[in-house]
Amino acid sequence: MISPRKFSWRRLNLVLTFSLLLGITMSDLASAEEPAPSNNPIFEGWYADPEGIIFGDTYWIYPTYSAPYDQQTFFDCFSSKDLVHWTKHSRILDNTEIKWAKRAMWAPSIIEKDGKYYFFFGANDIQNNQQHGGIGVAVADHPAGPFKDHLGKPLVDKFHNGAQPIDQFVFKDADGTYYLIYGGWRHCNIAKLNDDFTGFKPLPNGQIFQEITPQGYVEGPFMFIRDGKYYFMWSEGGWTGPDYSVAYAIADSPFGPFKRIDKVLKQDAQVATGAGHHSVIHIPGTEEYFAVYHRRPIGQTDGNARVTCIDVMKFDDQGKILPIKITHEGVAARPLVD
Repeated sequence: MISPRKFSWRRLNLVLTFSLLLGITMSDLASAEEPAPSNNPIFEGWYADPEGIIFGDTYWIYPTYSAPYDQQTFFDCFSSKDLVHWTKHSRILDNTEIKWAKRAMWAPSIIEKDGKYYFFFGANDIQNNQQHGGIGVAVADHPAGPFKDHLGKPLVDKFHNGAQPIDQFVFKDADGTYYLIYGGWRHCNIAKLNDDFTGFKPLPNGQIFQEITPQGYVEGPFMFIRDGKYYFMWSEGGWTGPDYSVAYAIADSPFGPFKRIDKVLKQDAQVATGAGHHSVIHIPGTEEYFAVYHRRPIGQTDGNARVTCIDVMKFDDQGKILPIKITHEGVAARPLVD
């Protein structure tokens, strides 16, 4: 018991002040240990049509540089160890390397095969079979390039089944077969790539380009496998408008038939408009899926004012995709290696 004669208000105040300061410090430390969200957009600049993918212990995103077509002549990419902190890799490919590409280089897709990284892209926005351009391929020894023209000419330079040769996605099936899925102008084709990605092999029905267009399809195809089912996703609406969005279907084969189920990614008037042209990152061995997409900030009316964002994608008990909530916060840090 403290003697009344020895009690010191000054000493008590010092103890209380020290405790308060210590409490604040501990709180700050605790907050610092909590994973920070990615925050949308996840990196600065106008970027669209992002393809997200995992190589080893690193996340990568390959977007379109969103600008007027005559300025859209190069690609940057971004890498991250945790989905939150991103490193920019500038000009991994441009039209000084792709001599036949003059403008409108967009919507890249990348795949690794036998230690090489193959980068597929659209160029020149051709409007008919007399114009030169279409879907090209570049190759590198590293995900950040530098990439070199693989063919010296487009891989697909004509309209097949009404599909404009743009918005290419390379899909690796469970049996190791590689397919090119692509198409604009409301038509989508699938084609089987040959072993060195210089051309195509006939499909089981004898066709080179088979149409798999679902109802509502406009552009921006993406496919993945979950529990033995083929999930096919695409963009609907006009890319410059607020109603740009993503819908999906499920089938037992990469050839469909794909019956539209629902729209799962769209604008939120409180967050952003024009949410579309996406891809999906799946962490192997988990049920963690992330939608990587572009959207337009509130108040922006410029068609090229698009930013790249990431949000969580989940499924219900029947395997259907739940509506994707677009957020300002993005996702929590998720390192691939603890």
